[in-house]
Formats: sequence, structure tokens, C-alpha cells
Amino acid sequence: MTVKLGVPSKGRLMEKTFDWFGSRGVTLSKAGSEREYSGVVEGVGGVELVLLSAGEIPRELHRGRIHLGVTGTDLVREKLAHWDQSVKELAPLGFGHADLIIAVPRAWVDVETLDDLDAVASNFRRLHGHRMRIATKYHRMVREFLREHGVADYLLVDSQGATEGTVKNLTAEAIADITSTGETLRANHLKIIGGEPVHRSQATLFKSRNAHWADGERDAYRAMMRMLDLDG
Repeated sequence: MTVKLGVPSKGRLMEKTFDWFGSRGVTLSKAGSEREYSGVVEGVGGVELVLLSAGEIPRELHRGRIHLGVTGTDLVREKLAHWDQSVKELAPLGFGHADLIIAVPRAWVDVETLDDLDAVASNFRRLHGHRMRIATKYHRMVREFLREHGVADYLLVDSQGATEGTVKNLTAEAIADITSTGETLRANHLKIIGGEPVHRSQATLFKSRNAHWADGERDAYRAMMRMLDLDG
């Protein structure tokens, strides 16, 4: 019986996760070629590395198929309803920072706040006969955020590709998306609505509340938590 640790399977998130564990004495590495999705854990016994896409990890934690997982807090909150009933945050890892923001065309000079956006949305529907469209991949989080801030008369439309391009392509009037530097937004002549973002995300180590824990797995988990200097 082993503790299954889910880690992003490629890119900087994988590299930074490997570095974070390695600096604490737990070495994670890919097994075989770079194209393989199996891994090796050294430095602590009874732990199995499972390489997944960052987007798969929240659902695998929810289903209890992995005991631990590293992914962005934005993905956990978006993909899992009542996420805190499915997973427990063990530690923010200090990398993978990005904000989920709402952005509008830079030409909307009078729109700087959510109150301004609400007013524009009401006028837009009156003028055009349909609701202002906001393109996003984060429907759950954006809907909750806008409801909390009293913004109405909008329609969330799903973005499957480059969300920043939907305004230029006339498939949306505004967007809600993850950004770390804002460069892509500026390149597409968009500006971020002022105030707090919808969510500030970073890579975080999560524990599944739904996974089965055998005695041997609990022992391995406690040993790893000691090495990582974390409270389980």
C-alpha cells in the first residue's frame, strides 16, 4: 500500500514542484524517457508519484484516487463544488502565482470598477437587446464573484482557446481569465477592472478528504509530513 502523490506532468509547475520537494529531502523524478508519465520518489518510503495534468489533479483528489496532489488553487475552486469538503490545503508552495481577473477593452475609458461594469452591462442590454458577454474558463468562480459584488445582466460564454482574443474576435465584450504579468492583456488592448481580483492563485499541496488511508499509508504520510515540516 502506497500514498499516491499527484504532481503536474510537465512544464514549470512540474519542475518547481520537484525542486520544492527536493529541497526538503524528498526527490521526485520521471522514470524512463521524458514522454513517460511514471515517476520515482526517493528519500521517503511508501510514496508513489503519479504524473497528471494540473487540471486532472482536483478531480482525482475528489474521487480519492490520489491521497495528495499539487495544483493551483484556482483549479481546485473552479472544478470542485464545496471544494473544502473534498480537499484540505496543506501548504502553499510559493510559485505558480497568477490572478483570476476581469478585463474589458481599454477603450472603455469610463469603466474602472465593478460598479462601472454593472452600469455598462445594464446599458448594453438596453441598447443591443442581449446581455454583455464575458468569456471565461472559470464559470463557477466568476459567477459567484459577480453575484457577491452585485453585477447583473451579463452572460458567461465558454472560452476554449485564447480567452484574450475573444473581444477582438467579437465573440465577447469582456473576459475573465488567469494572468501573471498582464502582458497578453495589454497586447490585446484590454485593461483589468480595479479592486481585488476574483482569486489569487498559487501552486498548493492538497490532501484528499475522500481517499482511503490504510495504516501503512498513514505511517508513510506522517513520515513525509515530518520531512516536509508540515502539519497533516
